[in-house]
Amino acid sequence: MTDLPATTQRKLGLVIDLDTCVGCHACVISCKGWNTENYGAPLSDQDPYGVDVSGTFLNRVHSYEVQPAQGAAQLVHFPKSCLHCEDAPCVTVCPTGASYKRTEDGIVLVNESDCIGCGLCAWACPYGARELDQAEGVMKKCTLCVDRIYNENLPEEDRVPACVRTCPAGARHFGDLGDPDSAVSRLSAERGGLKLMPEQGTKPVNRYLPPRPKDGLGEIDVLAPLLAPVAEEPSGFFSWLDKALERL
Repeated sequence: MTDLPATTQRKLGLVIDLDTCVGCHACVISCKGWNTENYGAPLSDQDPYGVDVSGTFLNRVHSYEVQPAQGAAQLVHFPKSCLHCEDAPCVTVCPTGASYKRTEDGIVLVNESDCIGCGLCAWACPYGARELDQAEGVMKKCTLCVDRIYNENLPEEDRVPACVRTCPAGARHFGDLGDPDSAVSRLSAERGGLKLMPEQGTKPVNRYLPPRPKDGLGEIDVLAPLLAPVAEEPSGFFSWLDKALERL
C-alpha cells in the first residue's frame, strides 16, 4: 500500500466553470490527443469503427437537464476527470504502490511500470475518474499534463494542461488552489466554487463554479415591434394624403 504525504507544497488543480462550459468536447479531444502521443502508454480504442465501440479517456463531459426550483430548465455540461484529492483513496488501496501523490505539487499519478491492472483504485475512486486501458492492461487517469506544465521547451502560455489550453469558452482554469492569493483560488472564492461530493471525505482539489441563475424574461413576441403602429396620428405628407382621400 502507498502512504499519502502529510502535506504538499502546492495543490495544483482545475477550476471548471459550469456556467461557461458549452459541452463542445474540445477538452476531451485535446486530452486524448496529448496523452496518446506523449506521457505513458497510449490511450487505446477498441473496435472504433464497429458497433461495439469503447475506448480510454482521461476526461469526459456529461450533459444533464436541470430544473431549478424557479425559472426555466437548464442544460448543464459537466466535465469530469481526476480531482487529485488530498485524501486520495485510490492511492492508499494500491497493492503495488503504482498509484502515488506527489509531495511537491499534489498531483496524483500512476507509475504504469508497477501497475498490475487489478482495478482496486478504480473501485476505490468515488468519482469514476480512473479507466483501465484494455490494450495495455494498466490504469489510466488525468495527470494534469505533468509533462506539459513543467516543460521549459514550450512557450509559457502552453505550460498548462491541454484541456485548459484548448477550451474555446475559457471554462477551464489551472493553478495552485493551495495558495489563497492565486488566480484560481480568488476565482473560486468569488463564484462560490464547490467540491464534488465532499461527503466522501476525499478532499478533492478541483473546484466547480455553479451555473448562474438565468434571466426570467417570459414569453417574447418577436413580431410585436413590427406590427405596432408607426404613429397614432399621421403627420406631414401622410396627413395631407389621408385628408385628400377622405374627400373622395
